[in-house]
Amino acid sequence: MNFKHKYVFLLPGLIVLIGILIFPIIFTVRLSLSGWNSFNPGLDFIGLKNYIRLFTDDPRFWQSFFRLSFLAITTVFLQYIIGFALAHMVWKDIKFKRFFRVLFLIPMMTTPVIMTVIWRTFFHESLGPLNDFLSIFGVQPPWLSSPGLAKVSIIVVEVWQWTSFMFLLMLAGLLSLPKEPFLAAAVDGASPFKKFIYVTFPLMAPISIGAIIIRLIEASKIMDTVFVLTSGGPGTSTETSSFFIFIKGLREFQMGYAATASFTYLIIMIISLTIIVKVLTKVLMRE
Repeated sequence: MNFKHKYVFLLPGLIVLIGILIFPIIFTVRLSLSGWNSFNPGLDFIGLKNYIRLFTDDPRFWQSFFRLSFLAITTVFLQYIIGFALAHMVWKDIKFKRFFRVLFLIPMMTTPVIMTVIWRTFFHESLGPLNDFLSIFGVQPPWLSSPGLAKVSIIVVEVWQWTSFMFLLMLAGLLSLPKEPFLAAAVDGASPFKKFIYVTFPLMAPISIGAIIIRLIEASKIMDTVFVLTSGGPGTSTETSSFFIFIKGLREFQMGYAATASFTYLIIMIISLTIIVKVLTKVLMRE
């Protein structure tokens, strides 16, 4: 077979790549340079007006971005700590190990929107079981109508839903670790704490970095939880970048401006995640 003919077999994959990745990005950039809205649909070219508006006259976008950054970093950090702890517990020789493995995976198997509806009922200020229990102690916090507690509610739901995913990745990493370093540590008389600090944790660093980055990418797109649980409220106190883009594009029909916010957000996230990878590599792998 001619060497050049081999490239023919790459065409199906290349076409799919162009169709689902490259073309949408190019179209988003073109759309961001247009004034498409409910009164003027179409790709009429307006230059950088949308970008100038975004960077100079719309603090709401940047507030939603910093709010999302806080929610994403907080939830992923908690998911990593709890998921690693649960994985380490199941990795050890404990009773009913298989039962706990299945139990800890249940939240990830449920539909996010349906579970968020259940959590919304759980957090209901007057009819929810949580405040019904807390009323015994004379308190009924406004979980979804207080800006601070609304953020806490979102964090709780996200941590409950996706700690299972972190647990699965951490457990897979622990099961793949070599036994020799642990045998050497045992011969040296290392305590379980020192084994974890000086053996387990360093060996798990590459897996930890991968798991954290995967979850950060997913957490940076928080939409369904916010939409169902708080709808961005009270006010805009829980509005994230994804929800902001949704409002501008599909509620206010400012399609050109929504594309501008979307593409800007994509660039910011690529730069941010690149920096985070370098920092985590330097800290966890001590390079």
